[in-house]
Amino acid sequence: MEAVASHRQERTLLLLLEEMHFVSPDRLPSLFNAHAADLGVRAITIYLADLRQNTLVSLPEGPDQPSLRLAVDDTEAGRTYRTGQLQAAEHRAGGLQLWLPMNDGMDRIGVLEVRTDTLDQATLQVCRTLASLLALAVIGKGGHSDAYARLQRSAPLKLEAEMAWAYMPPRTMGTDQVTSSAVLEPAYDLGGDAFDHSLIDGELHITVLDSMGHDLLSGLTSTVAMASCRNVRRSSSGSLQEIVTTVDQNLAAWFPDRFLTGVFAHLNLSSGTLTWINCGHPTPLLLRDQNLVPNALDREPQLPLGPAHQLTGDPGEHTWRVDAVQLQPGDRVLLYTDGVTEAEAPDGTRFGQERFADFIIRAIAAGEPAPEALRRLVNNILTYQDGHLTDDATILVFEWHPTRT
Repeated sequence: MEAVASHRQERTLLLLLEEMHFVSPDRLPSLFNAHAADLGVRAITIYLADLRQNTLVSLPEGPDQPSLRLAVDDTEAGRTYRTGQLQAAEHRAGGLQLWLPMNDGMDRIGVLEVRTDTLDQATLQVCRTLASLLALAVIGKGGHSDAYARLQRSAPLKLEAEMAWAYMPPRTMGTDQVTSSAVLEPAYDLGGDAFDHSLIDGELHITVLDSMGHDLLSGLTSTVAMASCRNVRRSSSGSLQEIVTTVDQNLAAWFPDRFLTGVFAHLNLSSGTLTWINCGHPTPLLLRDQNLVPNALDREPQLPLGPAHQLTGDPGEHTWRVDAVQLQPGDRVLLYTDGVTEAEAPDGTRFGQERFADFIIRAIAAGEPAPEALRRLVNNILTYQDGHLTDDATILVFEWHPTRT
């Protein structure tokens, strides 16, 4: 009997794998629920994280169905999102209620609620397969519809924020050798901050940018810088010197009155050699064995990107220095914009580098995943500044872990 049920579940999963490609995004929940009985479960509900990762929003089964909203910080569904661990409880209407993480690789996108009568090994395997399958479906369909993006917003995005998020990569990515995660606020009112991370040719490429000002032109400046960076990486060897020179030339050509600071870095995943160019940006921080290594990445300051000749009086082409350091397995590097450390409490006290680093160190010591640590940190910064940031705050942390199994 169990073999028959298992065969029916496998056949149903294969059927759904084919059919999900041909349904509209709003019909995805109803498609899977129509086959719930054949999968051995009662019902499923898909919850996606909102833009600020503070709320989980359900995908309704039909146009007349309301969306449910669950708080990330104080619900069982939220606990799954925060920890990445399965949660199970009795449902008030009978049976069990399971919460499973939905991830795009290492990037958290939401949670899956499954109602079921039993929780044996076969059912658990089906639920985990469903979570993976639906994550793939949501990611695939999200790029072809505005339905999910609309649900994930609790306020209108300003035009510059709309443009910035359209160009941003997933918040978290990585492999068995490296993990990189980032967070950016204010989500609905971004100005000139941006980040990028990408794996190419055995290296992790990292970019963190902060454009002068907080308006549409600031967003355009960062977007052109990001596009320039990717264009070099995707069409040539993508050396740091070539990337930075190209970004600088394009900014000078299109935005002659705008400056941009940034850190451009390459981490060799085999050797752990980190090379970077810091263009007038706050110095990255190195964490080793749950401690901040003082001045580890301090180097002689360099010019920001843009019309550098206005700063130096030299109309010639500028050359940026490439710095390097050897990382140890388990090292973490923090990159950030000045909106993090310069956030001010009502009494004028700044959040500061020490408070920033200490928060991350404590989270690491507690075994907290990097994406969750950054989510909590940026909320902490918002609270510190009385709920309103006067400047963008971007934080990116990457860890080199070549020996992780």
